[in-house]
Amino acid sequence: MTARRLVVAEDLRRQITTGRIGPGDRLPSESALADRYKVSTATLRSALAVLQGEGLVEKIHGKGNFVRRPLRKITYVGGWGTLDPRTAADVDLRVTVRTTAMPARGHLAALLKVEDGSPMTEILRLSYEGESPHSLARVYVPRDLTPITALGDPSSRAWAGASFSVPDPPPAAVHETVSARLPTPDEASTLRISAALAVLAITRVAADNTGRVVEAALLVFPGDRVAAVFSTHHLIEEGQAHR
Repeated sequence: MTARRLVVAEDLRRQITTGRIGPGDRLPSESALADRYKVSTATLRSALAVLQGEGLVEKIHGKGNFVRRPLRKITYVGGWGTLDPRTAADVDLRVTVRTTAMPARGHLAALLKVEDGSPMTEILRLSYEGESPHSLARVYVPRDLTPITALGDPSSRAWAGASFSVPDPPPAAVHETVSARLPTPDEASTLRISAALAVLAITRVAADNTGRVVEAALLVFPGDRVAAVFSTHHLIEEGQAHR
């Protein structure tokens, strides 16, 4: 016998895929849906979790469950933290930014290559496509290198643009570590994704020509919303080049 949660999920999925419930529409309350399908609230939430994992439904805290609008993929270009203009041109991203002064502790101090407790600034960047979160970036900068624009009002504010905090001037060296993993509870909540949906996590460390780390960025993209491209340039010795 098919589990009741899967029966409920299948019926709601059919209504969504056939357009009976459209993108952006709010689903009835969980209690109302539980009554409609004659299941417990726990079973109903389990059914919704199935649809959340498929990217069909998103739960917005304090507002309810909504049919997710289709989110287009963007391309992350490794080494610079920018978006491929061929895809970025088609994606209207809004970015909110919040800055916080704090001491560098633990792995953050190690990434920045500074003593534990050294002053730094966290720049939290959350991008949206429409009202849906698209990606998350936590950027850490030594306090004395923090851009003046980030030292003002620490409250969250909207920025236009689709870059992921490229240092100015551009760094002399960039080292990126890329992994696919499950989101942390905080990431899943912030990005409104299922805890079962894999994310692309990139740790980017940028240094100047003296070797000093000028920025450490922790970037998180839901796996269904991004592709990453990394180019390798091979050095050819002069003698080989003239053969």
